[in-house]
Amino acid sequence: MSESMTYPGVVLVTGGAAGMGAHHARTLAARGSHVCIADVSDSSGVVDDIVSAGGSASAHLLDVTDAEAWVRVVDEIRTTRGELGGLVNNAGISRRLEFMDTPNDIWELTMKINLFGPFYGMKAVAPLMRESGGGSIVNISSIAGQIGYFSPAYSSSKWGLTGLSKSAAGNFAQWGIRVNSVHPGLVGTALLGGANDFVAASLKSVPFGRMGTLDEITEAVLFLLSNSSTYTTGTELTVDGGLVSNGLYHRIIAETGELS
Repeated sequence: MSESMTYPGVVLVTGGAAGMGAHHARTLAARGSHVCIADVSDSSGVVDDIVSAGGSASAHLLDVTDAEAWVRVVDEIRTTRGELGGLVNNAGISRRLEFMDTPNDIWELTMKINLFGPFYGMKAVAPLMRESGGGSIVNISSIAGQIGYFSPAYSSSKWGLTGLSKSAAGNFAQWGIRVNSVHPGLVGTALLGGANDFVAASLKSVPFGRMGTLDEITEAVLFLLSNSSTYTTGTELTVDGGLVSNGLYHRIIAETGELS
């Protein structure tokens, strides 16, 4: 499939210094994009890996909660690359805290990173994308942005990002900019680190019976960035092994052995 797809010449990936974001960045670079890796942490190691493998990438220091920092990074890209065709809003945090156990500062920080950050980012990149002839924005949401989830800060931020993506899709279509959200289920990343019991229990509601892989999430993201999705905007692409659509009855049937 990847051989028939083309990808934007320049793509900005946030939270690209490690984990899922780094995987997105490495894969995009391997398929020919110049990847601008933006993170509050040092992303030079990922850039070095990409360049050593024959790809093209650059590191940009970015706190996604700082609107002015977004403008600065986009100005850097405008100066050094002259165009921007893709944005992956991947940076995010998760705290597994129930409602009454969620401190106000954790609520605010989660909203700032998971929701305010993508808003600032889309607002900052839209003019350069428009000048570049259009592009694609992929916001990494979650199945927690599609169902009820016990952690209010994370779930609310991801529900908000789902709505924000749809609003931006309507606003940006006039400029040839597509905006979609990807909703991973259980995936082996640092966000689930140390949650073995939680993961084991959750997998009982996954019809495929396993966690997703980084490759599976990245391929969904790259599809939405590619020329194979040029008429797709304002959509939610769920990559969860069937948890959202069939998880409840899958678990009931598995535990009872009954269909009704």
